[in-house]
Amino acid sequence: MNTDPVATQPDLQLITLDVNGERYDVVTEPRRTLVDVLRHELRLTGTHVGCEHGICGACTVLVDERPVRACLMFAAQAEGARIRTVESLAEGGNGGGGELNDLQRAFSEHHALQCGFCTPGFLMLAEGFLGERPEASKEEIREVVASNLCRCTGYQTIVEAIDACATARRGACVTPCIPDSPADKEH
Repeated sequence: MNTDPVATQPDLQLITLDVNGERYDVVTEPRRTLVDVLRHELRLTGTHVGCEHGICGACTVLVDERPVRACLMFAAQAEGARIRTVESLAEGGNGGGGELNDLQRAFSEHHALQCGFCTPGFLMLAEGFLGERPEASKEEIREVVASNLCRCTGYQTIVEAIDACATARRGACVTPCIPDSPADKEH
């Protein structure tokens, strides 16, 4: 008797996901969203489910270092890509209980969260944005964060936290910060 779930249930498929630097083999339905697989199959619950329509941004993760709404992407579409969730930010990744990274500390220091529900999405949006635009101005940051919804903070403290982190990261670089450049490895 065949007990392989993919063979016995044709509505299931085996996918391999690279999440926070770890490889996961997942048997799932092709219609499952990335956010559902992250939360329910991989137990990475830092990614929140909000509107499920791609509007609020609570489910934002990085796919190949670019912010993506995980509620709008099928998990199967992410196969072969590098996925990062909010758990990857702390030292040790995958919720290993490590130290907060500089962006998370900036959010804490600037009181850029209240209830915290939207915070993982803002952190991942900011991490991806600063990776692409390390020299971003406060106005550019303000424009980017407007794509995510927060009902508590009024956004000003979020903008200040991201700007403070960006400024500190630029100050830590001897040469202009360009992600994944050969010069970046020297810092």
